[in-house]
Amino acid sequence: MALARGRRQETGFNYWPGFVDALSTLVLAIVFLLSVFLVVQFFLSQEVTGKDKALQELNARIAQLNDLLSLEKLGKLNIEEQLSQVRAGLSAAQSERDRVKGLYDGLAGAGNDAAGRAGELGKALESEKQLSARALAQVEVLNQQISALRRQLAALEEALEATEKRDKESQGRIADLGQRLNLALAQRVQELSRYRSEFFGRLRAILGDRPDIRIVGDRFVFQSEVFFDTGQALLLPEGRAELDKLASALTELDKKIPPEIGWVLRVDGHTDRRPITGAFKSNWELSSARAISVVQYLVSLGVPAQRLVAAGFAEFQPLDTANTEDAYRRNRRIELKLTER
Repeated sequence: MALARGRRQETGFNYWPGFVDALSTLVLAIVFLLSVFLVVQFFLSQEVTGKDKALQELNARIAQLNDLLSLEKLGKLNIEEQLSQVRAGLSAAQSERDRVKGLYDGLAGAGNDAAGRAGELGKALESEKQLSARALAQVEVLNQQISALRRQLAALEEALEATEKRDKESQGRIADLGQRLNLALAQRVQELSRYRSEFFGRLRAILGDRPDIRIVGDRFVFQSEVFFDTGQALLLPEGRAELDKLASALTELDKKIPPEIGWVLRVDGHTDRRPITGAFKSNWELSSARAISVVQYLVSLGVPAQRLVAAGFAEFQPLDTANTEDAYRRNRRIELKLTER
């Protein structure tokens, strides 16, 4: 009986070695997959760390470029546009990096599809490398453009220095010319003052010592009653007689004064402050009309028109501010002033 059982046991199939082999193979496969997963995880972490460092370096270089670009005055718009493109590329790279980190985090719970994820991560890293290469190329282009801008700035500074030098020389010449001009003007003023004194002396001798004609400062003052009736701008016969004397003196003076001296005889009309009635609407019109009448009569006597100026001041340049008849009479006047044109 025992012998029969031993034989039956020898003839039966033994499954245990095969099961052990299969189990060991499965364990080896799992160990291999885990090893692959760990290796991929290590390289991915190294790659991501390297990319972070590269991105930090790129950000630092871009910050330096921004500092340099803030000092540049030419080509600013193009460089800022290119920097925007670089920033956009870096933003895309950072987004891609974040996506890669997300894939890396997902690997922790997805050991079964490690091989597929590794391929996807490899493609993502390759894309990021390409983006980084393009960003570095753009940075190199920007460096070249900055160098060109610096050369242009140096040329502009040289041109500016040359211009400033020419300006200093020009200012020196202008100052010299100004001094000469001031000297010439002073000489002209002295000459005109001499002729003015001669003219006033001539007029004083011609007009005589009359109480209604006097000298105030650098001008002859005629009371309006010498030339006009009250509120009128038509010359009286006795006023014309005085202007005849004045015209002869002016004609002689015009012959003596050199033509390069620009002189004119200004005829100023003045009224008192009282409102006007009659043909004229205001003291402005009356004073201006009286001055024009005097000028027109002098022109008719042969005085050159370009040597005469008519001006009306109404009541706004009084000699006496009192509200008396004597003050009103003094303020109603015709003034003659020999001056520069």
